[in-house]
Amino acid sequence: MSGAPWLTLIGIGEDGRDGLSPAAARALDQAQLVVGGRRHLDLAQPIAAETLAWPSPLTDALPVILARRGSTVAVLASGDPFFYGVGTLLSQHIVPGEMAVIPGVSSVSLAAARLGWSLQECDTIALHGRPFERLIPMLQPGARILALSWDGTTPAKVVEVLVRRGLGGSRLSVLEALGGARERVRQAVARDFDIGEIDPLNIVAIEVEAGEGSTVLPLTPGRDEGYFEHDGQITKREVRAVALAALAPRSGELLWDVGAGSGSIGIEWMLAHCANRAVAIEPRADRLERIRRNALALGVPDLQVVEGSAPVAFAGLSTPNAVFIGGGATTPGLIEAALGQLLPGGRLVAHAVTLETEMLLVEACKRHGGELTQIAVSHAEPLGGFTGWRPARPVVQWRLETSR
Repeated sequence: MSGAPWLTLIGIGEDGRDGLSPAAARALDQAQLVVGGRRHLDLAQPIAAETLAWPSPLTDALPVILARRGSTVAVLASGDPFFYGVGTLLSQHIVPGEMAVIPGVSSVSLAAARLGWSLQECDTIALHGRPFERLIPMLQPGARILALSWDGTTPAKVVEVLVRRGLGGSRLSVLEALGGARERVRQAVARDFDIGEIDPLNIVAIEVEAGEGSTVLPLTPGRDEGYFEHDGQITKREVRAVALAALAPRSGELLWDVGAGSGSIGIEWMLAHCANRAVAIEPRADRLERIRRNALALGVPDLQVVEGSAPVAFAGLSTPNAVFIGGGATTPGLIEAALGQLLPGGRLVAHAVTLETEMLLVEACKRHGGELTQIAVSHAEPLGGFTGWRPARPVVQWRLETSR
């Protein structure tokens, strides 16, 4: 049961007390304990109350804060506490009725204001302690991206990603210590980037310029095989597009890609939405390393790679929303084991290119239901002095959706 607010979460900027609203300043002055980063505590001076600088990890401070329930506590955070801030952590332990929140202006709002950018038309990403490869899917022609930096080295690392992908004509703005006396905005083209001595507190704004030779990921599944490193063990683009449509990814869902090969199915599942998760299950060590390289190159570094053969490799994995079986369907017990793991409303999609596997899928469809589809693709190729169709091996797809 929630009581009256005893904790006030206050967003503070580089302008310190001068930028606080009267309500925020009053809550700060009435607090018996003030918690914040050392920089925030310095910005909020003078503080008459007891202070606590955030320890590492932050969670070590939670028992101290929660022990003050019933007294008055103020917690300082950068800008908007619920934009990659400490607000999310606190809300996991304190019910909304016990916590008052007075947000400040977020750093991305300040950056958009300085640049004259429409914030709703910008993409935002936090590179603070997160893999830089997550930036790759956002690098679309004409995109405007606001990236929260880890420290002063972040802008140069962003430049490396841009130049490596042939996007050296992109324009960067480095916005430092926004809202305070040390504020500075500097700009450069990626290929000519020469900005040095960058304040650790900065945002990188990117205007993506794609030209000839640029590598830009298409937004739809069925991306060309050339985007993937593979040894021939890859679901071909047309078949992959049909497979992703059958798997029907939804935000935040988990896929098991069984017999992952190059990892293309799991990677495209994750590219469908930034919250999606996937596990690539593959018995061959050389292919596992290739999957990891593909995941980094295509901007989904969080793809989980598991070495082993299904269904034994299923042990200990989180329960999936979808399972794709691209190889090994004839392994005894595999299909039944995969079906037994699916969450309600889950989807199982299995492919067959041999008659033996096709017969197995036909029998599985008779037992469990679902639908069978044959996918036949032909490509035009030279035929003497003319052009003819060369058919690829047809693929039989079985799709089953479990009841909710």
